[in-house]
Amino acid sequence: MEEATKNKIQKEIEKEDVLLFMKGSPMFPQCGFSAATVQALQMAGVKFGSVDVLQDAEIREGIKTFSNWPTIPQLYVKGEFVGGCDIVREMQESGELGELFAEKGVAVEG
Repeated sequence: MEEATKNKIQKEIEKEDVLLFMKGSPMFPQCGFSAATVQALQMAGVKFGSVDVLQDAEIREGIKTFSNWPTIPQLYVKGEFVGGCDIVREMQESGELGELFAEKGVAVEG
């Protein structure tokens, strides 16, 4: 991966406490996995930023190398990679996602 792409990804991650690399946008997800992850975050009541990987081929491929994770969506909380769709959904269902946000000091709307 090019250094410029790595830096671009790092800057995006640093901009938001909670950031989702996804296909499409939270309003218009372009894949079922992205939609399910958005829904889990909305259910958790957290504000999050998103990066539409379909708009940038370098980020779409680069994020997989960056996180060493082969699929999109990918969730980052306070700069730390959390996981993809299945992990986020499981964490939301078990309550772990809320615990993670509390631990990291991320505001959750009650």
